[in-house]
Amino acid sequence: MTAEHDQIPEAALAWAEAGKGVALATVVETWGSAPRPRGSQLAISSEAEMAGSVSGGCVEGAVVAEALDALADGKPRMLDYGVSDDAAFAVGLACGGRIRVMVEPVGVGQGPDRALLSELVATRAARQPVVYAVRPGDWARRLVSGPDDPLWPEAEAALFADRADFAGDWFLGTHNPPLRMAVVGAVHIAQALVPMAEVAGYDVTVIDPRDAFASEARFPGTPLSHEWPDEALAEVGLDSRVAVVTLTHDPKLDDPAIEAALAAPVFYLGCLGSSRTHAKRVERLRAKGFADAQIARIHAPIGADIGAKSPAEIAISILAQVTERLRRPETRRR
Repeated sequence: MTAEHDQIPEAALAWAEAGKGVALATVVETWGSAPRPRGSQLAISSEAEMAGSVSGGCVEGAVVAEALDALADGKPRMLDYGVSDDAAFAVGLACGGRIRVMVEPVGVGQGPDRALLSELVATRAARQPVVYAVRPGDWARRLVSGPDDPLWPEAEAALFADRADFAGDWFLGTHNPPLRMAVVGAVHIAQALVPMAEVAGYDVTVIDPRDAFASEARFPGTPLSHEWPDEALAEVGLDSRVAVVTLTHDPKLDDPAIEAALAAPVFYLGCLGSSRTHAKRVERLRAKGFADAQIARIHAPIGADIGAKSPAEIAISILAQVTERLRRPETRRR
């Protein structure tokens, strides 16, 4: 399930289409112990409805007031909040942190037009990585999504790092597709892993053709597939924002999933089983024509080496390893 805080542009567009005024507030710079990272967003409607957060609650009230003013005068603005600023301190920013927030009224004055917001939402819905670029000096804006744009090298680096950044005078707000995890094998480890992964922000699908295993009773509220794993993964769609975890211990089920994942740019592929089990798996994959460089992408035995024993501990180790591969791209196996 995609977290609500990842749906800020969608909320803003829905309000605009309902005839309400909308402003977007974005954290563009942080110093010290800032409560939210660069790129964090808050959407504000003309009725003072809010979606998202720029400070975890510290300065939201002040930002909302500025957003309503921006809707009235049509002027985007940059706002600085920090403990050295008495007004900011009064609204609760603490811990030595300081943030700079950009407020843009949508479809008003110098703000972005609604068509640009609609294009951003459509691109996100298509699971295409995109950067919202804005130059505060003259409030020029555009979406950056490919090498034809001069900002693409910096935009691509920001998307890969999953972090908003500046490229000269341009602020680059990153919009990566939501993270997804495909868990093959509705076993006891999966029952522990799935809720952890959902809390971490993954849209999780559990794949197991055995109806008794992949049931609503065992995985309440989680999308389930009873298709054969390779067919199910084709329906899920495999890209660079997907992690694939195989847990069945049964080559008839695991191997089709592994082969599909090795043929795709998934950022993580981990497989349950001992070193001996993995050695046999490697031989089967070689016999199918997979090169050693491809097979080396598999994390097996699965999970970070933390001495995990119980299903919950193994699930923790898996999610830790997935997180490391996501947040430290240099550790990914290619």
